[in-house]
Amino acid sequence: MAETALALPGRTSRRVRVTASVTVVVAVALAVLVVPPLAQLDEQAVDLAAKLRPPSLAHPFGTDDVGRDLLLRCVYGLRVSLLVGLVAALTATVVGTATGALAGAFGGWPDRIVMRLVDTLSSVPHLLLGIFIVAMFRPGVWPVIISVALTHWISTARIVRSEVLSLRTRPFIDAAVSGGASRTRVVVRHLLPGVLPQAGLAAVLMVPHAMWHESALSFLGLGLPAHQASLGNLVQSARGSLLAGDWWPTLFPGLFLIIPTLALAGLAGAWRDRINPRRKSELML
Repeated sequence: MAETALALPGRTSRRVRVTASVTVVVAVALAVLVVPPLAQLDEQAVDLAAKLRPPSLAHPFGTDDVGRDLLLRCVYGLRVSLLVGLVAALTATVVGTATGALAGAFGGWPDRIVMRLVDTLSSVPHLLLGIFIVAMFRPGVWPVIISVALTHWISTARIVRSEVLSLRTRPFIDAAVSGGASRTRVVVRHLLPGVLPQAGLAAVLMVPHAMWHESALSFLGLGLPAHQASLGNLVQSARGSLLAGDWWPTLFPGLFLIIPTLALAGLAGAWRDRINPRRKSELML
């Protein structure tokens, strides 16, 4: 009875976190999908007479240094950053899953070559490698997506390879091989379905990471063009305003970046506990 009473607060807390995370994710999705078509306003419209106005009823988040509505700019910035994060995370997950599954399934020299490549790329900081990649292109969305995808498939490949090596020792794999199944069939029909939950979890965790990566590149002036609204560009352009004592151009873009990140991390944590009940039971002891 005492153990049950101790477990209930933990379950309630997890339920509250998941509910809050789902609410934030749904609100973010509605904001980026519904607000721009309904607003029918140009987020690039300049009004120098209204520059750097604090939050008010007319401008709930205030205005920036050229009089643009900061709420609308934040929504458009979140839209771009989320697009970059989703596409880059999906691309990196596909590349990492395919690479890790093939390395773990075939073993031998293919596995050694792939893992040496992974170790080599892992020795270089992600941001430094990303800067090198985007520097070869003109500023834009696709160079940032390519940069994030090429620097973030490594962790997924490691996870998938480890899971494949674990699955290879299971009795149903031995039964499939004994029944005459080819290596390709074993990979496609048995190994890949077994690693999809882990790959999906890696993709969810990678979305906020990719958003932060894009924001860092844009903040450094190497990501999206300066005129295009993204959360990194908004924070970068607000540095001078912050030094002058105007806090809202920096605060609200930062919150638009932090809050969705925490929500996605909460959903990923719930997903991890669901696909790994053993770890969940150990945490509850």
